[in-house]
Amino acid sequence: MTNVNAISKIRARRKKQKSTQEIVTAILSGNMTALSQAITLVESKNPKHLEQANAIIKQCLPHANQSVRIGITGVPGVGKSTFIEAFGTYLTGIEKKVAVLAVDPSSSITKGSILGDKTRMEDLVKNENAFIRPSPSGTSLGGVARKTRETIILCEAAGFDTIIIETVGVGQSETAVHSMVDFFLLLKLAGAGDELQGIKRGIIEMADMIAINKADGENLKSAKLAKVEFNRALHLYPIKASEWQPKVITCSAIKKEGMEAVYTIISDYLKLTVDNSYFYKKRNEQNKFWLLQTIEDRLKSEFFNRINIKKELEKQLNLVENNETTPFVAAEYLLGIKD
Repeated sequence: MTNVNAISKIRARRKKQKSTQEIVTAILSGNMTALSQAITLVESKNPKHLEQANAIIKQCLPHANQSVRIGITGVPGVGKSTFIEAFGTYLTGIEKKVAVLAVDPSSSITKGSILGDKTRMEDLVKNENAFIRPSPSGTSLGGVARKTRETIILCEAAGFDTIIIETVGVGQSETAVHSMVDFFLLLKLAGAGDELQGIKRGIIEMADMIAINKADGENLKSAKLAKVEFNRALHLYPIKASEWQPKVITCSAIKKEGMEAVYTIISDYLKLTVDNSYFYKKRNEQNKFWLLQTIEDRLKSEFFNRINIKKELEKQLNLVENNETTPFVAAEYLLGIKD
């Protein structure tokens, strides 16, 4: 028979919420449970949780900004999770603390997300110097979770010196990730066709390095040829504002080959951009961008959550559907509604 007292104690423990100060103190001491709880608060849509999350972030901010932020993207099937596990394992092996923020695509129909990155990185997830946090992309820009920026701050405050952000690799997310990382890595496959033709130029222009993955076995020869082709292509692009010439390498994540070369290139990039002050200039520009983005998101959220807008929006959608008004006239009407 189930112990009623035990159940009551468990429920009471669940109901008891930790104070902001308790969570912050635990995060600063490197407590992973507290870090996970804080990220959950950040991702919550509950107004009370948002208020506590903002208080936590404010207290963590002075302890942040001491990490290297790396964005990793590539089409599905390129081996992002395997690469991140191999690279993350290499980094922890040279005494780095690595936080992986893996954004899983949410279904546009059910809004659900598999969140399978922890199962795909089964070795790294056991590493005491690594932290993996899969998050659903939701409806935010290109599949980048809306609160990733705040999560970065929390991870930095917890002592992680390397933050890896994995995008869903569907095209739009690269823009958002590029606006929150220091170094942008594009994973490619040799001989995979030109499925990225429509967005390839934009992605390559953003990339600081192209790593051709799965360069092993029968793929080795085609990977080396692809490296030559991409090197030629990169020299056709204008010099970046960072003064950095993007590099192309081959690697095999499954065999854990090429990880040291990736780290060396990232280190060279950081030395160059810190020396010429581009590193700090870019972070300042990113902060300004996210200030404006946050204002835009908040205004949008508040607008659609207004009771009178919810009522009138349904009417205007019906009018548009029945061709009794245009989307532009309907939008002007809704925007003109006063509280």
